[in-house]
Amino acid sequence: MDYIKSDRNFKLIVLGGSAGSFSVVSKILSQLKPDFKIPLVLSLHRLKHVRSGLVESLSYKSAIEIIEPCDKDKINNNFAYLAPSNYHLFVEFDGTLSLSTEESNNHSRPSIDYTLSSAAYAYRDKTLGILLTGANRDGAQGLKDIADHNGYTIVQDPKTCDIDTMPLAALRLFTPNQILTPDQIVQFLNSLPQ
Repeated sequence: MDYIKSDRNFKLIVLGGSAGSFSVVSKILSQLKPDFKIPLVLSLHRLKHVRSGLVESLSYKSAIEIIEPCDKDKINNNFAYLAPSNYHLFVEFDGTLSLSTEESNNHSRPSIDYTLSSAAYAYRDKTLGILLTGANRDGAQGLKDIADHNGYTIVQDPKTCDIDTMPLAALRLFTPNQILTPDQIVQFLNSLPQ
């Protein structure tokens, strides 16, 4: 299946993934156009006790700068914001990011659901949500929240996932706008109006 282009003007792209998602996120970041402006918020399951290394690894080939935000950092164009290890990352109505150490959700902190749901409420139809490969249900409800607020949703094609539990959980809840391979996700993002 070919991807369908969108001419919607998104203000935020929120991307979640777990087991197997590092290689997919690396591919996406390395193949974005260098002038890609729409900010990305990345909520990826990661080891709680390992505080560094992921930003550096993702940055190695990334076309845009990746940072771990501090509490209340403003969301700016041309950046990717990675949820810090062992913190939930929320998108706020005032265009900032907030961090929290409240209890785990779906055995995870950061919780993909929390990040996606907060983006849905803050940016509504200007939100693009993408859910990648993963080993639990985290992210499925958050992606549905984006759909329920007229945002745009993409699920990685389960046939291309290292572990398909996460995308299948989303597909059981609702029908996303598109189901795409990693290559198609890159093509879709690079086709978006900037």
